Amino acid sequence: MKKAQSISESSPSQGNYNTFHGTNNPRWQRVLHALLSRSIPRKQLDSVAGCANAPDIVYNLRAQGLEIPCSRITVFDRDFRRCRVGVYHLTTSDRRKVSAWLKRREMNGAGYGT
Repeated sequence: MKKAQSISESSPSQGNYNTFHGTNNPRWQRVLHALLSRSIPRKQLDSVAGCANAPDIVYNLRAQGLEIPCSRITVFDRDFRRCRVGVYHLTTSDRRKVSAWLKRREMNGAGYGT
């Protein structure tokens, strides 16, 4: 029988949006740098990250304390059919957290991590 998750335990879906301590993962760093400059559709985020599963990266970054909302927009595909794609962006709070982490990283003289 599975143990029920207590309220104090944090999962990515619940989000711990109070802190972000940074990351050593180069894929995650590429995603964060790109999101600091603009909103990015999911398909393009795969290319930026250098992988084929950007939603998993976003899921993990959310678990680290970022919100990274995904807005759905309507576009037309190559067959001129209407479809909806996800576009990821950082909230103002996310931008502050990532900027603070980058500043701490720069002050420590480290290329990666916190």
